[in-house]
Amino acid sequence: MYSENFDYFRPSTVEETIEILQNNEGAQILAGGHSLLPAMKLRLTSTSALVDIARIEALKGIKSDQGRFEIGAMTTHAEIARSQLLRDGCAVMADTAANIGDVQVRNRGTIGGSLAHGDPAADFPTVLLALSAVIHARGPEWSREIASGDFCTDMFTTALGPAEVLTGVSVPELVAGQGAVYLKHHHPASRYAVVGVAAVVTLSDGVISQARVAVGGVSAFPVRCTEVEMVLVGKNPSAEVYKEAAGHVPSAIRAPIGDFYASPEFRLHLAEVMTQRALEAAAGKAGA
Repeated sequence: MYSENFDYFRPSTVEETIEILQNNEGAQILAGGHSLLPAMKLRLTSTSALVDIARIEALKGIKSDQGRFEIGAMTTHAEIARSQLLRDGCAVMADTAANIGDVQVRNRGTIGGSLAHGDPAADFPTVLLALSAVIHARGPEWSREIASGDFCTDMFTTALGPAEVLTGVSVPELVAGQGAVYLKHHHPASRYAVVGVAAVVTLSDGVISQARVAVGGVSAFPVRCTEVEMVLVGKNPSAEVYKEAAGHVPSAIRAPIGDFYASPEFRLHLAEVMTQRALEAAAGKAGA
């Protein structure tokens, strides 16, 4: 099947992109195209104009800046996976990217495209939520920062406005005593997360002083499990503590989703088991 007719634009700057979006109601941005183009060919979605931002160099690259890593929206998964900067300072980002899709997907897909699509089974939204990352966006007359916890608002829906462009992501550098892990049970066909769990654990004098846990794939968008975190803080790392904390995962996810592959009940159970494993692994990386 062929897509409906549309206008095609290939801007070279963010400013030009925003102008095109303003002048073409219903226009959609093309990043890697792995989700948008198949949906258009199947006529599950349509657009009046396709805005291809692949040539905007300002949206590419990874750099370190005052304890944070700035990642351009058009940086591919493959580039993130092999980044030595991230390997040294926030390895969970590189590890996550290395396990997205297959080689072709990683070479073409981008972090910005993945985030803007808002797929509940995507990996990066869950990891960024656990890392307390910040998403950068540009509009016609403004630039703004969106907290990772405010970015995904519903299934395939984000906080981005119709004339806004996601320009990049800012993630913190992990310091001594911190460990971060992302585990997922992927669908065998797509490698999207049926359940994905990201955990960041901070140890101080052998005690868990801070923890952040996010679960994706189980609901319309990733959920931060604050009840799990509260159990962990002030405790000595142990299998018993991880199991007790993980037991609060089902109550943190109020509207679990299901499909032919995995029921809501299965997803909740798997999320609980995987949270326990992720906490143990993250604490191990932190030095427990």
